[in-house]
Amino acid sequence: MHHLDVPQTLGTLAVMLAAAKLLGVAAQRIGQPAVLGELVAGVLLGGSVLGLADPTSDTLYLFAEIGVVILLLEIGLETDLGKLLRVGGESSLVAAVGVALPFLLGYGVCLALGQGSLVAITAGAALTATSVGITARVLSDLHRLQEPESQIILGAAVIDDVIGLVILAVVAGLTEGKAPTVLGVAEITAVAVGFLAATLLVGWLVVPPLARWIDRFALPGAPTLLAILLAFGLAWLASVAGSAVILGAFATGLLLRRTPQARQIERGVAPLGHFFVPLFFVAVGAAVDVHSLNPFNPANHSTLAIGGLLIVAAVVGKFAAGYAPFWFSGNKKVIGVGMIPRGEVGLIFAQMGLAAGVFSAGLFSAVTLMVMVTTFIAPPLLRLLFPPSRSARVSDPAGG
Repeated sequence: MHHLDVPQTLGTLAVMLAAAKLLGVAAQRIGQPAVLGELVAGVLLGGSVLGLADPTSDTLYLFAEIGVVILLLEIGLETDLGKLLRVGGESSLVAAVGVALPFLLGYGVCLALGQGSLVAITAGAALTATSVGITARVLSDLHRLQEPESQIILGAAVIDDVIGLVILAVVAGLTEGKAPTVLGVAEITAVAVGFLAATLLVGWLVVPPLARWIDRFALPGAPTLLAILLAFGLAWLASVAGSAVILGAFATGLLLRRTPQARQIERGVAPLGHFFVPLFFVAVGAAVDVHSLNPFNPANHSTLAIGGLLIVAAVVGKFAAGYAPFWFSGNKKVIGVGMIPRGEVGLIFAQMGLAAGVFSAGLFSAVTLMVMVTTFIAPPLLRLLFPPSRSARVSDPAGG
């Protein structure tokens, strides 16, 4: 039986948090979002450099996933559902184009380089992902979550997750030798959309009265505890229903925003964000293998060539999606850049392709390179195109 080495785990967490905060501050000092420093901290602590943080560790994986849930809870608390619905048309089109175009480009690149159809489909699928956590964190750091561009990005990212679930299930079936059916795809889509809609409809009836009832007891920290219980519970229900856990956490934030205790909950959740959220970004960075990026190693040349073309396809596809809602008069460049990072979502596709034997080690490294570059270029580009709001608050609800 495997026993958890508690002192070792505590030491690893201490190193990860210290590196995340130090490099996060350093990134801010040079005018970049803190998340960029946290990603760099992960790369340095990962197995390919210092070997102090193992992202495959069950314990660190759990802490990182809690970080995602806390982050999406905070983002939900910051999001005005009315504004989100008002840009629903724009978000839907950005999401649709942001999935279709990168997939077609990635598929075409792989076929042009002599790869098989299944490899091309799996690689193209990896290009469709969008890591809502990374973009949302940057927008929160910049205090720009209420801008129309940010609302379009968040809405598109949520729709992307629904589409991503469908694509993931289809690709998983293909890698296992199964042919996807129209009925199966429709069922997955209906579950994801239905879960979010049902959660919001039932939640509007249940959550405000529940919050008022708990408030009567005047227990210290009760609103914050309610938020965590709901976030964890709905994240679990989302997974059981076959949807993504982050949809449950995001829905919790949207529901609690409508309660009188919303600001109190936001202040109570913030310290948890300061602890868990950086661990998620460090874990994402730690998954990067820098050895595969050494251009002086001839064995890496083909990997770098394929990876480079996939990066171009990934960036062009998502950036162009920002221009899809032609009637929108805001900054389309911000929308396009906000959709670029693949983060942990892209790594899931890459890992699935490797585990199924569809990707060789070189192709896996090429897709990982695409994920890493798209993850790292988005924060500074967003900072450049979308400077911090002048009304920026002192507090940082996203855990930075």
